[in-house]
Amino acid sequence: MTFIHELQDRPHFTWDAAKLAQRLAAVRNRQGRLTGRMEELGFKLKTEANLEALTEEVTKSSEIEGEVLSRDQVRSSLARRLGVDIGALTPAERNVEGIVEMMVDATGNYNAPLTAERLSGWHAALFPTGRSGMTKITVGAWRT
Repeated sequence: MTFIHELQDRPHFTWDAAKLAQRLAAVRNRQGRLTGRMEELGFKLKTEANLEALTEEVTKSSEIEGEVLSRDQVRSSLARRLGVDIGALTPAERNVEGIVEMMVDATGNYNAPLTAERLSGWHAALFPTGRSGMTKITVGAWRT
C-alpha cells in the first residue's frame, strides 16, 4: 500500500476526469436512490439510520487504522452529540470521544474548507493526552 505522503508528486495530484466522472455519477445515482428511500421513512427511523451509519463509519474507519473501538461507546457518544435519545448511554473513553468529535465535524461540515486550523483541531481531538501509545507527540501541529 502506498500512502499519500509517499507519492513523489504530492501535493500536485493528477487524475483522469472521465474515469472519475463515471464513478462519481454511479455513486451519485445510488445516493439519490437512497435519499429517496430515506424520504419515505419517518423522522425517528431516519435519525436511527443516520446514527447507525455514523457508528459503522467510525468503528470501521478506526479498524482500518488498527484500533478496535467499543461499538456501544461510539454509538452513545454519537447519540449525545446528535441529540438522539437512545435510552441508557454507555460512558465513552476519551479516545472514542475524540474520534467521534472529528467524524461528526467531517461528515456534518463536509462543505467547510479543510484548513490547517481544522486539521489541527481534528488532530488534537484524536490525541487528547498528547501521546500516541507510549510516545509523546506534538498535537495540533505539523510533523517535524
